Amino acid sequence: MTFVHTIPAEDATGNLQELYNADLQSLGYVANYTTAMSLRPEAIIAWRSLIGTIRSKMHLRRFELVTFAAAGALRFTY
Repeated sequence: MTFVHTIPAEDATGNLQELYNADLQSLGYVANYTTAMSLRPEAIIAWRSLIGTIRSKMHLRRFELVTFAAAGALRFTY
């Protein structure tokens, strides 16, 4: 059960609908972080830009290892 108010895909309009559709096209589902930030589509766009900038300077394997190491250090199991 979610405790954060979100906008379901069927109610999305404008930029949010485009972001949901981009997730569906690239992932086959709407990512949890996209749904979690659905009230602020501009935050989703900024987040994707930040991650894209970080990843553009790293090999994919290094990015994955850094992500895994950070999650482990934070004891994050999701």
